[in-house]
Amino acid sequence: MIDSTIREPLHRELERWQDAGRVARLWLRDDDAIEPTAALERLIAETKNYHIPITLAVIPAFTGTPLAQRLAEEAHVSVAVHGWAHHNHAGPDEKKQELGGPRLEETVLGELFEGFLKLKDLYPTRFLTMLVPPWNRIDKGLVPKLPALGFQSLSTYGRVKGKGPLAIVNTHVDLMDWHGTRGGRPMAELIGELVAELQDRFEGRSEPIGVLGHHLVHDAAAWDFLAELFEATAGHPAVEWVSAASLVQDQMSIT
Repeated sequence: MIDSTIREPLHRELERWQDAGRVARLWLRDDDAIEPTAALERLIAETKNYHIPITLAVIPAFTGTPLAQRLAEEAHVSVAVHGWAHHNHAGPDEKKQELGGPRLEETVLGELFEGFLKLKDLYPTRFLTMLVPPWNRIDKGLVPKLPALGFQSLSTYGRVKGKGPLAIVNTHVDLMDWHGTRGGRPMAELIGELVAELQDRFEGRSEPIGVLGHHLVHDAAAWDFLAELFEATAGHPAVEWVSAASLVQDQMSIT
C-alpha cells in the first residue's frame, strides 16, 4: 500500500488548480513497441479503463501486422515513428544516437522515410505523423528536412525551446531510472517531479506535461506510479488528458 503522505503533494497541487478554475493538460507517450506482449496488454487495458489517450512510439524495422491488428480497434491509441531500428551508431564515449552522428544524412533520412511509409500503411487510422527519436536525440541539421518526408511533429524530452519547422510535443516526466537501477523511479521522486511541472505551468508556461513510459521494461514501481497517477487525475476537474494528435493540431492552427 502506498503511503498517503507520498501522494499528498499531488492532491494539494491539483486542489490549487481546481480552486483557481484552471485545467492542466497531460499526455502520455510510451516507447519501443514492436509486437503484442503481456506488458503492452496491461498498458492498453489500464489506459482504456481510465479513458487516457496514449501514443505508442513504434520501431518500424522490427514491427509488422501482429501489432497493427492488435491496435486496430483501440481508438485511444495512436502510433508514432520511433526512428528506424533503434540502433546506436554513436562512438563508445558518446551518448547513444541513431539519427545523426557519423552517419550520412541521406542514409538517416532514407530510413526515416521508409519507416514513415511502413507505419502509415500498417496503421491507416492510428498513424500520427510524429517522429520520436530513439534516446530522444536527433541532429539539429536533420530537423528542417523532416517535413519533406511527411512529418508534422517531433517529440523528444525536456522543455520546448523556441519554434521550428515542426510542431514540438515533448515529454517531461520519465518513469524509468536509466542511469541507476534501470527500473521504475521511486514514487515520491516521480510525484515531486510532476508537481514541479504543474507548479511551473501554474505560473504561466502553457506547454502540456508529457509522461514517458517504456512498457517493456516496467517493473512494479513503474506500474504502481501509473496506477496512482491515473487514479488521481482521470476525471479530476483540474486535469485533462489529451491526445498527441490534438496537441499537434493546436500548434498547427496557431502557426
